[in-house]
Amino acid sequence: MIAKKLLTTALAAALVTSALVACSGDDPDDDATGSITVWSLESQTDRVQATQKIADEFTAKTGIVVKIVATDENQFTSLVTSAAAAGQLPDVIGALPLAAVSQMATNDLLDTDAAKAVVEELGRGTFSPRALELTAQDGNQLAVPSDGWAQLLFYRKDLFDKAGLQAPDTFDKIRAAAQRLNTGGMAGITMANVPNDAFTAQTFENFALGNGCEMVDDQKNVLLDSPQCVATFQLYQDLFKSYSVPGAQDVDTTRATYFAGKAAMVVWSSFLLDEMAGLRNDALPTCPECKADPAFLAKNSGIVTAVAGPSGQPAQFGEITSWAITAEGQNTSQSRQFVQYMMNEGYAGWLGIAPEGKFPVRKGDSADPAKFTTAWNTLPAGVDTRKPLSESYPADVLEALRTSPDTFKRWALPQKQGALLGATLGELPVPKAVNALTGGEVDAAGAAKRAADEVRAIQKSLN
Repeated sequence: MIAKKLLTTALAAALVTSALVACSGDDPDDDATGSITVWSLESQTDRVQATQKIADEFTAKTGIVVKIVATDENQFTSLVTSAAAAGQLPDVIGALPLAAVSQMATNDLLDTDAAKAVVEELGRGTFSPRALELTAQDGNQLAVPSDGWAQLLFYRKDLFDKAGLQAPDTFDKIRAAAQRLNTGGMAGITMANVPNDAFTAQTFENFALGNGCEMVDDQKNVLLDSPQCVATFQLYQDLFKSYSVPGAQDVDTTRATYFAGKAAMVVWSSFLLDEMAGLRNDALPTCPECKADPAFLAKNSGIVTAVAGPSGQPAQFGEITSWAITAEGQNTSQSRQFVQYMMNEGYAGWLGIAPEGKFPVRKGDSADPAKFTTAWNTLPAGVDTRKPLSESYPADVLEALRTSPDTFKRWALPQKQGALLGATLGELPVPKAVNALTGGEVDAAGAAKRAADEVRAIQKSLN
């Protein structure tokens, strides 16, 4: 998820430079077993170190040397484009979101035969069918799905109960709760509106999917200016204008507002779970009650996994991240071995890097079909304090999270328009429209038209 601490552009540039140097040195004749370079979009320092540790265990077993290079997700499009143009792509890319997988597939940068081989070797039946569906197109397995995270609506259950409000799982209930709980010291809801961050797009799509608002249809017609999408933009405008925090809101400010006890609802990813339980010192809840009990918000927050609008059915935005084996890699055999290891012997360790945002999409193996889902239940979450999520959240919440990858929905992919989805990753037309909407520049219909027109322009450029 983009809801991570991101590297600066300068640092990202330095990292990709080192990656390109490393890739250019990847000669299979360097030693008996070869070496590979792996870009990882898990770019936080602790996660890079944890990934390298698993990679070192793979090296000890196979003799294949693995270099993990942190790569900024917000800079990925430009980085991979530059690397491809120079003929210096890494051998493998990890934690790659669906839009980026589609983008690379469109540019013929993926070794789909290698991905298919890994899935078949591990056992197709051991994977979540939806995860495989979202990472495939026209019979080609584009990448190997590794894990998933969910977009969620968190709400102050204690305040909702006191006010006699129902869980905010529909547009109407969200509006009603935001209005009722919006007071002088409390915003009804806080959510993203900055134009240059995919987090804003993820927030909007989470609402849109539940109202039948799609980016395109099966005939490739752009639908972002449909009545269903206009209604979703209208919800965003209503909430932001009257019941939210004014000004630019992003991944950090929305979390900070909810953690300070100054918002009754927030749309965020499942990566919030460990932080809300007080397990990260750099992102501790600061609400008045949290001083005595750092886990107060975890104990008093409800979680909505699927929202429904008046024109749709309950739906949830979720991200499946993948291991991608590049088409230009010089060490395909070693890359396949590495990815297979990360999805088998190293899988529990990989999920354990951040179990709150890494739900298993490979459930187990032939000997134990529930091996990895069982392991996930006990993996310690957090950074400075580590403990299983089961000690902070009830069993029904964890069950909903653990099984959520089986029901994730996304724009464009079911319509086989992954190329279009990938292209929007760089342009971010929806966040731009949301920003114009919340800034008062356009109304809901105008925002919908602006987003649709920009997507049509992107679509035309692809043709």
